[in-house]
Amino acid sequence: MSTGDAEYRIEDLAHHSGATVRTIRAYQDRGLLPRPERRGRANVYTDAHLSRLRQIADLLDRGYTLASIKELLEAWDAGRGLGGVLGLVAEVDGPWTDERAGRITRAELDERFGGEPDEAAVRDALELGVLEPVPGRDDEYLVPSPQELAVAVELHAAGVPLSAISGHLRELRGQVEHIAARFLEFTTEHVFARYLGPEPPTDAEAAEAASLVRRLRPLAQQSVDAELARAMRLFATRHLHHHLSEGPAVHASHEPQNVPLPAETIRAVSGLVGAEHVSAFVAAAAEREVQTRTLDALTSNPGNMAKVDQIPDST
Repeated sequence: MSTGDAEYRIEDLAHHSGATVRTIRAYQDRGLLPRPERRGRANVYTDAHLSRLRQIADLLDRGYTLASIKELLEAWDAGRGLGGVLGLVAEVDGPWTDERAGRITRAELDERFGGEPDEAAVRDALELGVLEPVPGRDDEYLVPSPQELAVAVELHAAGVPLSAISGHLRELRGQVEHIAARFLEFTTEHVFARYLGPEPPTDAEAAEAASLVRRLRPLAQQSVDAELARAMRLFATRHLHHHLSEGPAVHASHEPQNVPLPAETIRAVSGLVGAEHVSAFVAAAAEREVQTRTLDALTSNPGNMAKVDQIPDST
């Protein structure tokens, strides 16, 4: 049928739109769909009805409620258009990362994690969305974030159990979702509130909001990346300092011992290598001194020279 000349019975309209007859009648009752033209005993629908049904389906897929869809369609009928609103929705629904999804077979997956199949780990990965099933392919998975999978591979190769990796990801995801929610609340309050009034935005307003989404999209990740780098630098230094300067030290009784250093020494070392390297410098200097004294003791007694080979190699 040519565009503009098509006419449908309700069953035909249901077939072409993908909606059920019952749904079409419900939309009519709610004012979402215009009434058909009555010709004798038959109701006749047109391409306008088909187009409207497709608009409703698209908006439902984007998360709109039927009540909000009705408001948007009324705005459309009043001449204000849906183009800007749909453009804004498409911008928000778009990808929030440049990373591209990949695929991996079950054999490749097992190989990357040491060659031993682990059904519990695969179930966890599917539950967490690290892997997604590929319809019709039981031996292949979609990988939404290859970077995330690569992190798990490296952690497992370093000795972290897969169950611990899954638990860590669950904890991390909850914390990151909280950060995302707070960022959205913050930007909504200070940026997007003016576009969220009781009336749908005009095309110009929606286009302006879509442009702002494009500009602000990378800011959340950039902020988190910068703050994570700062926090890792801070806590990693503290962690190293704790284990080097406050951890157990072996002495004559082989009991743990804390060795305080004079403030003047700390200041001098800090001025020499920087505050963040104080612990590592002191530890290296102490090790060097121990090895030097051991060598002096051995060389002063030729009978002990055979023991030199037992000295640990600091390299």
